[in-house]
Amino acid sequence: MGASGFNQDLRRAAELLTAAQRTVALTGAGISTPSGIPDFRSTKDGLWHQHDPMEVASLTAFRYQPERFFAWVRPLAQNILAAQPNAAHKALAELEAAGRLRAVITQNIDDLHRRAGSIAVYELHGHLRQATCILCFRRYPSSRLMADFADLGEIPRCRACGGTLKPEVVLFGEQLPYFVVQEAKALIARSDLVLVIGSSLEVTPAAVFPVQALNAGARLIIINRDPTYLDDRADVVFRQDVAEVVPALVQEVMRGQG
Repeated sequence: MGASGFNQDLRRAAELLTAAQRTVALTGAGISTPSGIPDFRSTKDGLWHQHDPMEVASLTAFRYQPERFFAWVRPLAQNILAAQPNAAHKALAELEAAGRLRAVITQNIDDLHRRAGSIAVYELHGHLRQATCILCFRRYPSSRLMADFADLGEIPRCRACGGTLKPEVVLFGEQLPYFVVQEAKALIARSDLVLVIGSSLEVTPAAVFPVQALNAGARLIIINRDPTYLDDRADVVFRQDVAEVVPALVQEVMRGQG
């Protein structure tokens, strides 16, 4: 797409965003790859291209061989701890602060939305801010634990009983956080515009959220390098870098408000 086509799409997307009253963003791994965090499903560099998720990141595997999970997750934890919010994260926080974005629903566990300044963040797949003992269920803030693990590789243990501490991320075979999912569904049901950013819409239930919104009359903007199954139903589709498109879109909206 040439510059004129991009600018035309940008203006169209800004018009939709300006007119909307209940915008919700749905983000996936692609919004954090510019921050240096690898995604899971790309064919070349994705984490699942290199590892069988059922062997290293399922609840069963964690319970019986936690050392395999921690060996796999250590490089990811190092990346997450070193990562900084990029321009796309910051632009969404700016949009929320301006009253133009109701919430961010994210499939990511990296906490970059919150660190960028977003307040209403719904983490469908959990986060690394806490860890829970799998034996006595005692909870711990995990920032220091994760930093020590990333540096030294030592599996985090419960100080009370010695059990393995599981980060509060959702593993394969584990239920998504019920109340987070219900609140996210309610936001989607009330939305009049959904921004899909950095998600190929391949993982449920997030993959069907935009359909529910579309069927209720909402508009849809997709910003993602790879095609999605909803491209044909979207009002505008961007294939460019999210760290360039999202800030440009927010800037266009803010310019119109000024």
